[in-house]
Amino acid sequence: MTEQSSEFQNQDFAFFPPAIVLMGPTASGKSSIALEIARNLPVEIVSVDSAQVYRYMDIGTAKPDTHTMAAVPHHLINLIEPHERYSAAQFVSDALAAMREITARGNIPLLAGGTMLYFRALLEGLSELPSADASLRRLIETKAEEFGWPALHNELLRLDPVSAARIQPTDSQRIQRALEVCHLTGKPMSEILKKPRHFYLPYRVIRIALTPGDREILHQRIAQRFERMLEMGLIDEVRAIRDKFCLNDESPSMRCVGYRQAWMYLDNKISLGKMREMALAATRQLAKRQLTWLRPMEGIKEFDCLMENLPEHVWEYLRSTGLKAALAS
Repeated sequence: MTEQSSEFQNQDFAFFPPAIVLMGPTASGKSSIALEIARNLPVEIVSVDSAQVYRYMDIGTAKPDTHTMAAVPHHLINLIEPHERYSAAQFVSDALAAMREITARGNIPLLAGGTMLYFRALLEGLSELPSADASLRRLIETKAEEFGWPALHNELLRLDPVSAARIQPTDSQRIQRALEVCHLTGKPMSEILKKPRHFYLPYRVIRIALTPGDREILHQRIAQRFERMLEMGLIDEVRAIRDKFCLNDESPSMRCVGYRQAWMYLDNKISLGKMREMALAATRQLAKRQLTWLRPMEGIKEFDCLMENLPEHVWEYLRSTGLKAALAS
């Protein structure tokens, strides 16, 4: 449940500028549909992708090429270095700033991507969690080096069993954050997340989701796309990042699907065949989680991403929303 200011609740949504939200699992064709929308409407694309924020990570993130970004303005791509961190709170701040600028130019923000946590933070608000504490994080990481992340997961199970139940014992990033919140607030993170979120989004948001009518075909798309990434030089990309930055396989950037498996291959921990197998399994799991995030979201117009003439169907729907009339006013 979210709360907005009374001023926002009393406003007539028809007077707010429009924004389009395009969500869906990996390999559902969001980028191509976004570009098709750009052929018909004066949009600028805001990337909602927690991996595309990193510089040098181009192939494995399916980042748009320079020609595409020159043809249609893109935002929130190449923001930080691979050794830096980026949060949902920072995304909301950056996205709102980009949206204001796009609207001021008389264009429509088109938010497209698959990082559902970012979408939820923008559309439903953020819980009031404390900011990261560098010294406490170092302490947690030191304990993990000595005892292992499964041991810290057991500690989290004692402090916050609800959060521990949804976090894998090897998920260092989420274990660290949950423990950090517990120690900083004296409360389980799961308890804080139950509180109403406050947010202000002064846009008339048109929500579209691309979902697969046949999961097996989506899995085939995922496999084909990963093979193309390997052919384009994904392993060399990861090797170059390893050489340039001080990272390890637990760094947030290298936890991205495809990058983590390539890192393990370069460490000679797994074979090339095993890397393919693990990367595909991880990507399928990612797609499953993205669909799970989508399921409870309200007010979404859903399209089968495998349907024939998908761009035409999406465009007809957008025409029915009166976007051109909104721009003319």
